[in-house]
Amino acid sequence: MKLSRGHMNSDPREKTIHLAEKLIRIRTALGLSQTELLRHLDLTRYYHHTRISLWERGSREPPIKVLLKYARVAGISTDVLIDDDLELPKKLSPASQPKKKAAGKKPPRVRQS
Repeated sequence: MKLSRGHMNSDPREKTIHLAEKLIRIRTALGLSQTELLRHLDLTRYYHHTRISLWERGSREPPIKVLLKYARVAGISTDVLIDDDLELPKKLSPASQPKKKAAGKKPPRVRQS
């Protein structure tokens, strides 16, 4: 994995070189604005569209769980996002969002006779 070289800052992880480009490609392949992407990823309660801009410029990196959401909507593995040696597929075929499990619901009890 190629990583950018630079001075160590408060983040001990080194940044990937191509992540920002990949995030832009995913959003444009989905045909979404930054605001629409936040809605599509179900992140509007956590972030403003300016955060997408920071991620796409490479000023900030999304949290791991956000990268997972990007990968799922793009139908790719998170490895493809974070490994600079791997390229995004030429044609992205966006996957549908997985259905959320109902929080706090228990499966129905089966009565025994």
